[in-house]
Amino acid sequence: MLQIYIESYGCSNNQAETEMIKAMLFSAGCSFTNNIDIADITIINTCVVKDKTINKIKRKIQDYSKKFDKGKKLIIAGCMPETLLKDIIKLSPNCSIISTHQIKKINTVVRKILEGKRIILVGKSNIIKCSLPKLRENKLISITPISSGCDGQCSYCLARLAKGKLFSYDMNDIIKSIENDLQNGAKEIWLTSQDCANYSMDKEDKKQKLPELLNKILNLKHNFKLRLGMMDPNNILPILDELIEIYKNKKIYKFLHIPIQSASNSVLKHMNRLYDIEEVENIINKFRKQFPDIVIATDIIVGYPTETNEDHKKNLDFIKKFKPDVFNLSKMSVHKGTPAGKLKPLNIDIINKRTTELMEAHRKTASENKQKFLGKTIKVFVDMKRQGFFEARDENYNIIILVGDKILGKNIKIKIKEIGVHHMLGEII
Repeated sequence: MLQIYIESYGCSNNQAETEMIKAMLFSAGCSFTNNIDIADITIINTCVVKDKTINKIKRKIQDYSKKFDKGKKLIIAGCMPETLLKDIIKLSPNCSIISTHQIKKINTVVRKILEGKRIILVGKSNIIKCSLPKLRENKLISITPISSGCDGQCSYCLARLAKGKLFSYDMNDIIKSIENDLQNGAKEIWLTSQDCANYSMDKEDKKQKLPELLNKILNLKHNFKLRLGMMDPNNILPILDELIEIYKNKKIYKFLHIPIQSASNSVLKHMNRLYDIEEVENIINKFRKQFPDIVIATDIIVGYPTETNEDHKKNLDFIKKFKPDVFNLSKMSVHKGTPAGKLKPLNIDIINKRTTELMEAHRKTASENKQKFLGKTIKVFVDMKRQGFFEARDENYNIIILVGDKILGKNIKIKIKEIGVHHMLGEII
């Protein structure tokens, strides 16, 4: 039996695509291993959001290509084939390549490899990925993409070039996929895309149908929790009141991922982000008025080429004022082929200094946020088993670390004993 080793990078959408690739290969009789040394074929599912990740993947491609001498084969999948194809070929002239738009043909690629051929499949096409089978990594969690691509024009983004224009999946296909996962043991649904709030805006009527989709999912007759993925502020605004009403449903985690990228209106304008920071603050304030303990997640890019000391101070002030619980901090990645890639980058020492200051502010404020939970008795859902402990989530999607026995997949009462920056320690009652 053919042994496959898969290494995946990037967002939850990439995780979902890895699960799809696994399901298609499994149906063709392949098996999977966590040991690359015994694998016949290695697949790297790539990401292009950050330079740091891209460079790590490039080193892996070089390292894994050396195994060709031992009869091993390498497939590069994901977003890099659409944006960095020449780089991949230079690093590994003999590898096969399949882009994120072509994953339905993964079995064809493997078959051609076994015939001694090398294949490159790139080029954008609209695939309804939510209808593809999934071999779920965590049987309790259904990672469900609702669209691919986006309608933004952000000046720094390479993923936009890889994913292409927004393509929203049919609502009935999404519901059918979720229903199937729920019937097969899923207790937690993750909706994912580059921007969940712009769901269906590519259709002829240009109508935002995320609220309609959410209501249909939440009305399914199953016991589950729903986590809504990342949403850009400009696309939240037209449906803000509807979203807040939907969030009152007990089935939805009180979790809001709203990437701001910068708290400076000047930088936002240069980035071609279609909102100002005051609109972001309005969104967060309205959510917190209804849900005081809601977990706020945000993203900031440090060191955009036009970012000044004053712009950096605005980022710091935002973190100190709004105290996001989850903070995805990225150093500016200068990507060729993007408008921002033509600008003169900031000095790396300046970027590093600002990164340190922002992370220190986040660690302090996030820890302060969690003090209100210390000593509290709350109900949590145990959704993940790690080596030696379990991870659970409260209604706000906070991470609670637990030690116990046979608690995976259960709703249990716990008492918060210790507070960390990104998690809390609980004791089972």
